[in-house]
Amino acid sequence: MTTITQQRLRGRPAHTPGQTYLTYTPDGKRLITAGSNDAIRVYTTGSDGEPVNIDDCQELNTAVVATNDFFVTGSEDGTVCVYSLKTNLLDKVLVRCTLPVRDVALSPDGNWAAVASDELVVKVVNTQDMTRVIYLRKQSKPVKHLSFHPNGSYLAASCSDGVVYVYSLSAEEPQLVKKVDGLIRSLETDSEASSGVIWHPDGTALAAPTATRDIQVVSRNDWQRQRAFASGHMGDITALAWSPNGALLASASMDRLLLLWEAKTQNIIARYEYPNVVSLAWHPTENILSFTNLEGELFIYTDFVPNEHRPLLKKPLQPAPFIHEADGWKPPDTTAEERPRRARDRRGTPDSLDDILGSDVMQDEDDFIIDDDGAGYVEEVNGYGKRSNKHLDEFDGPDHKKRATHDLWRPRLHLPFQPGSTPWRGNRRYLCLNLIGCVWTVDQDTHNTVTVEFYDREYHRDFHFTDPFLYDKACLNDNGTLFSCPPLNGSPAMIFYRPHETWTSRADWRTRLPIGEDVTSISLSDSYIVVTTSTNYVRVFTLYGMPFRVYRQKSSPTVTCASWRDYVLTMGNGSAGGDGKTRLLYTIENVKRDEICQNEDIVALPEGAEIRTAFFSDNGDPCIYDSTGVLLILLHWRSPGQARWVPVLDTTLLDRLAGGRKEESYWPVAVAQDKFHCIILKGGEKYPYFPRPLLSEFDLKIPLSQAPASDEEVDGSSGTETAKLEESYVRNSIVLALLEDLLAATTVTHSQRTDLALKELEVDKVLLQLLAVECREGEERGEKALEIVGLMRDQSGKMIEAAGKVANRYGRNLLQEKIRELGERKLLGMGED
Repeated sequence: MTTITQQRLRGRPAHTPGQTYLTYTPDGKRLITAGSNDAIRVYTTGSDGEPVNIDDCQELNTAVVATNDFFVTGSEDGTVCVYSLKTNLLDKVLVRCTLPVRDVALSPDGNWAAVASDELVVKVVNTQDMTRVIYLRKQSKPVKHLSFHPNGSYLAASCSDGVVYVYSLSAEEPQLVKKVDGLIRSLETDSEASSGVIWHPDGTALAAPTATRDIQVVSRNDWQRQRAFASGHMGDITALAWSPNGALLASASMDRLLLLWEAKTQNIIARYEYPNVVSLAWHPTENILSFTNLEGELFIYTDFVPNEHRPLLKKPLQPAPFIHEADGWKPPDTTAEERPRRARDRRGTPDSLDDILGSDVMQDEDDFIIDDDGAGYVEEVNGYGKRSNKHLDEFDGPDHKKRATHDLWRPRLHLPFQPGSTPWRGNRRYLCLNLIGCVWTVDQDTHNTVTVEFYDREYHRDFHFTDPFLYDKACLNDNGTLFSCPPLNGSPAMIFYRPHETWTSRADWRTRLPIGEDVTSISLSDSYIVVTTSTNYVRVFTLYGMPFRVYRQKSSPTVTCASWRDYVLTMGNGSAGGDGKTRLLYTIENVKRDEICQNEDIVALPEGAEIRTAFFSDNGDPCIYDSTGVLLILLHWRSPGQARWVPVLDTTLLDRLAGGRKEESYWPVAVAQDKFHCIILKGGEKYPYFPRPLLSEFDLKIPLSQAPASDEEVDGSSGTETAKLEESYVRNSIVLALLEDLLAATTVTHSQRTDLALKELEVDKVLLQLLAVECREGEERGEKALEIVGLMRDQSGKMIEAAGKVANRYGRNLLQEKIRELGERKLLGMGED
């Protein structure tokens, strides 16, 4: 139950208005503040006297951390200084950066200071020997916040690109342990909002402010999300702080609230109203929380935890709030004397000596070895009556490889996603991006505003509306726009469809899902609306709201869906593989004819890769784009059991990346007119942002192998020409096969027949060019040249005749005779099977 605290403190003027930071020394005897002016103040805990002023310091300080003997500050001029607490004077300049310093963190032993600035490199400097510096370079953008693990072996860096980089500092060379993506927001380094993660005092987890203004706990063992402190703040979070024993969490936000949470239950137990709080610090031993605000004021709040909850602060070190408590917490080592004995001793086995001879016989034999000289040959027994493992060497492997004795194994699932959408960045996100246009939303605190924009404004008009339902998914096509919202404040999840044109007064419609059912993904075609839900239902509606089909998906939990005309593609999690991750399965169904084309087949992903999006091409062929940058298209998917995923483009092999100078990735949008349409993301960005970026297109290119250049080929021109022609042949053959499948399943028009003939002719032309290259290279290439002629699809004999002329042109008379014989066999229907 929330406690509303009415007590209001008066702030102590500490610095001029601006960013103001504070820290306690580990012994709690001093409190140090630094702000926008050129003075640093050192307060004595428990004293109402004036603080010690250290003048003539750097202005615009951005960080302050302390040990019992000294403290370290960072400022916007790039200087990191060390001050002595014995003399209250500047001791030394620890390091200088070329750009403003954004955060400084001290290792628990005070020997290392990690410095984050607007530079791309994080510097970890030895406080005793400034020449010893460790450089952390894996991040692609400046780091905004830093946090040392309680034992100093890890350093978490919150990067301005929205990624948390966790480094191991145990060895001489730092190692990047994990990149945690999707946890924090992308923020500018000078933003007042915080994206800093804080380690729980027990070291098994870290907590971070999310884009949804919640506080998410993440396990250090497997980096999976655990409990969350949700629905507390309505504004961006500016500061977080665990209590020294980890039982409580304090958080401040731009909504003028300072909240006190119980870690175990994630409930708010106290609420205080203080605007513009930017820094929090718990006293190491007392019930005191101190904080500063943008007005340069310091608040020292004694008896911060209410009386009824004060026992929480007096408890020993508490575990981090995991979904399953045993996931990350091990009880402290306790000897048998300290731990109370169990009420009932462990029962013996059927052949136990106690059961056979009686307990009285063996009672006096328990401690027949007495360690009276302290030599250590008596094995220690823990509180459970078991031998301890202290005689074993400590396991040095990664934490996630340690044997989990308290938890059942769980496979790693593919998480659900909505194709074409992006996560929150600031107060904006895209709900849909495709070749028709885009749908984006803006968070206005109490509601959202949704904008639908089209590329072709002559065909459709943009529109904008206020969204009180907080829609989080959308689809857009030439017919209309589809939205869905999650359950909110007791209201169920809802689907909303708005057509672009109608001949009635009102054609948009809404429908509510059953209570407890959430939308995981939606799709919109020219004929149907498809919704997959958290209960693994696939719900199919007509365009104007008529329920058409409802069935439960066999592969679960559901991941995503896509649709084209009458065809529906659904994806879900299947059985777990050897790597502990579930196999991604897909099903394709014609909902109009109630026919299944592919049933629970495997999505072809390499080990460790994840699917980024799934969609249908403009010709209605399923496509996926994975995390390795490969675009794949599904061939022969209308024939049950014959489908296969064919790579049609590997973006990592694009010519624009050949020099290695460009660092870019690609946000997939569509496959249309045999081209890959995407948005180019520069400098390590993972998602497109505002203003709306331009679309780029790349030709499809099959990733084929290439023969090494021979000794005769000085410049390799012949090999390059052959490789290009071979790729063109394979690519055109795939496009032709896709077109043949389409025409076999639909009513063929005259234009489609013409297009099919042109595609076949294009394939044969490429083969004719390959034949010319082989003939030019010499007579020894005759076997391959004849094989190329055999691949031609033309049944009229014209291409065979042209092949004979090519062989004659290069003087390959024997090859010309072989080609003539092959043509005669084809004409008589005696071709090879």
